[in-house]
Amino acid sequence: MVFETLTRWRSSNPPPSPHDPFEPTPFPTLLFRAPVKLVLYNLFHLFTHLRSAPTPSDPPIRVVCISDTHDSLPADIPHGDILIHAGDLTNSGSVADIQAQIDWLSSLPHKEIVVISGNHDTYLDPRTRPSLTELQRSGAIDWKRVHYLQHRRLSLTITVDAPDSSSPTITERSRLLSGPRHRRIRLYGAPQIPACGPMSVHAFQYPRGQDAWSETVPEDTDILITHTPPKYHLDLALPEGMGCEHLLAEVKRVKPALHVFGHVHWGAGKMVVWWDGCHDAFERGMAVQSRWTRGVLNPRLWWNAVRVGYRGIKGLVWDRVWGGQGQRTVMVNAAQMVGNTGKFGNRVQVVDI
Repeated sequence: MVFETLTRWRSSNPPPSPHDPFEPTPFPTLLFRAPVKLVLYNLFHLFTHLRSAPTPSDPPIRVVCISDTHDSLPADIPHGDILIHAGDLTNSGSVADIQAQIDWLSSLPHKEIVVISGNHDTYLDPRTRPSLTELQRSGAIDWKRVHYLQHRRLSLTITVDAPDSSSPTITERSRLLSGPRHRRIRLYGAPQIPACGPMSVHAFQYPRGQDAWSETVPEDTDILITHTPPKYHLDLALPEGMGCEHLLAEVKRVKPALHVFGHVHWGAGKMVVWWDGCHDAFERGMAVQSRWTRGVLNPRLWWNAVRVGYRGIKGLVWDRVWGGQGQRTVMVNAAQMVGNTGKFGNRVQVVDI
């Protein structure tokens, strides 16, 4: 829902610390600190919500997305062709804890299982490994049938089972293509995140604002897996956003069918980003800095809010009236933990691409 994030902000308990950017900012504070961006944000998400769902390719591949399990094991994982874990398998990052997560993942029935690291998976980054005790870093990791991606590309051939020909929902074309079919899927995974803690403890960090992404993702990537969100997308976008602006630029360049990430627990959810003028205006407006006026007297910010409205209506007509969809990326923040509660509660996201 369009106002789902704001509802979380109002109902969070206990009240978040104003100094913790990984906690949602209370609505009254947002109304004071970023009133125009609050309008911009909700206007953009309103138009995004009203657009049609993307049509999957034929045959569709079902991707099940999880992240930030932090040593726990979700009880009910939906069936799918590919299971993706977008990092923070553990809390301490020890070999034993990572192995326990791998053992669980490899026992699941999905055809392919793909994993990247998060900043809590300390052992997997040689720079942070010395922060572990000798006992915590002793032994070796057996990845079993799990594909581990660390700045690495992976190409998978997925066999899609034939649909039940007796089902009344099956089309005549599907009846003719009654045998199993195959589809090639290209994935790329990278764990690096903007710094959020001590460099010697939190894995795969780079200084916030540094470009660690440009020209790193192969152009033919179908599924991109990162631990950090892209800036302003499922990352507690208001008032500042905890994602990376350089990753957003890279996603925009490549335009994968699916981008899976986690890290910002309160941003959990799913959205479709249409790479059009409405999104361009949203991105530019959110990047505008207005300190003492809170943006109220900033004509550039208001102009981008107007452009979001105009471009949003134009895109909605193109979609709903003419049936056009255009280039898009399904973005999924797959964090399982609800904020910093240490408890599961976020939905496991399932996407057909």
